Amino acid sequence: MNIRKYEPLTSDNAAVILVDHQVGLMTGVRDYSIGELKHNIVALAKSAKALNLPIVVTTTAAESMWGPTIPELVEALPGVNIIDRSTVNAYDDARVAEAIEATGRRKLIFAGISLEVCAGFPAMTAVARGLDAYVAVDACGTFSDTKHQVNLFRMQQAGVILSDHATMMVEILKDNGRREAGPVYAALDMPWATLVGQVAAAHRK
Repeated sequence: MNIRKYEPLTSDNAAVILVDHQVGLMTGVRDYSIGELKHNIVALAKSAKALNLPIVVTTTAAESMWGPTIPELVEALPGVNIIDRSTVNAYDDARVAEAIEATGRRKLIFAGISLEVCAGFPAMTAVARGLDAYVAVDACGTFSDTKHQVNLFRMQQAGVILSDHATMMVEILKDNGRREAGPVYAALDMPWATLVGQVAAAHRK
């Protein structure tokens, strides 16, 4: 495994790409409970929005094979433009590739259903194009434990960086003194963070 110098995710270099979080695909997920997975997807979307990150959302065959985007994600990103495509690899659709390029960001955080196809394929493609690709593993889902495990190895071998949604969003937040801190922790569903902030404020008085 190649060891790469740590370069932090920031509000200025990162974008989030959400691929195929669709009702039909969600029914086949076996590596996470549906409730936990939906929580993580929405938390990623809301915290990315709170941090003002560019967000690209796409579906595959929404009106036929896999159905619409899960309503919880649509509600979290009101008015978002969802690009519906037919290609297996989201990056193979010119509109998706253009939308990603238009963000101007070189560090791309992917999440999708399934982990290995909807997140993995475009993430590995991004690496091949000279970009830094990350996958928020816990905001993805797939259809067996085998698929989950072996494709984590495959992505790592291709140079994709694996993490969880909350760690990457807190990394981007960087400073708990930022005005975005409250909305980010609320989006991540970390109510204890509010208590910690109140205790710290009390000690400063």
